[in-house]
Amino acid sequence: MYETYHAQIKEEKPRPPVKWAGGKSQLIPQFEQLFPKREYTLYIEPFVGGGAVFFHLLPPRAVLIDSNDELINFYLVVRDNLEALLQDLRRHENTAEYYYRIRALDPGQLTPVERASRFLYLNKTGYNGLWRVNSQGKHNVPFGRYKNPKIVDEPNLRLVSEALKRAEIICGDFSRVLDCTDPGAFVYLDPPYHPLSETANFTSYTPDAFGEDDQRRLAEVFRELDRRGCLVMLSNSDTPFIRELYKNYDIQVVYAKRAINCRADKRGPISELVIRNYS
Repeated sequence: MYETYHAQIKEEKPRPPVKWAGGKSQLIPQFEQLFPKREYTLYIEPFVGGGAVFFHLLPPRAVLIDSNDELINFYLVVRDNLEALLQDLRRHENTAEYYYRIRALDPGQLTPVERASRFLYLNKTGYNGLWRVNSQGKHNVPFGRYKNPKIVDEPNLRLVSEALKRAEIICGDFSRVLDCTDPGAFVYLDPPYHPLSETANFTSYTPDAFGEDDQRRLAEVFRELDRRGCLVMLSNSDTPFIRELYKNYDIQVVYAKRAINCRADKRGPISELVIRNYS
């Protein structure tokens, strides 16, 4: 019998092991009042990304899903083969020449451990902590020129590994959540955001863009989860399109400072929506 979230003993919590555009670490204090007050024994996150909510809640049982196969391979290796990953990470160098050599490697020709090591290295040393790929699926972020990036954070990676041992980890479309749900499960949806403007569209974590048709398909999944008796919480941008999609649900506003932008004057707090089928 799994113990519920509210019955857990407090644990030392890991930090998200990767920097991810749209990461939710800064929003956790605002989310605290928006998480379900009811107990649940299963947590599902279909756009896990950096995993800030999962690593904060540390649920006893979880399903983590993402369509980014590099990210999912990384989590699987951290969970199942951490010692080999730590050993491989220690060989990396923080130079531009080395960075571009590692970036140019074909991840499909690497072992899972080498691939995970490359992924984390590029995430820690690339410009602004971005993970961005082009239409061919190739990573195209320039070298970040950080003086002393923390490529091997062994204590945190050990905490991350232990947390992931309670999770099933799946590479796939967000709709896979419908194969995993139980009534009463808590599902947190954090999709690529609907753009605030035509030029604000940053969704290139995978080669496929996430457009309005995908947002509508996600809203259908949200409604189906609601019908199945799940507790559902979704984050998205504060736009008329998103407000209309979820007009029949509870809509709350939170404020985030979005730092992944090349212009410092565009990095101020902006409103975002949290949509729930509970209150």
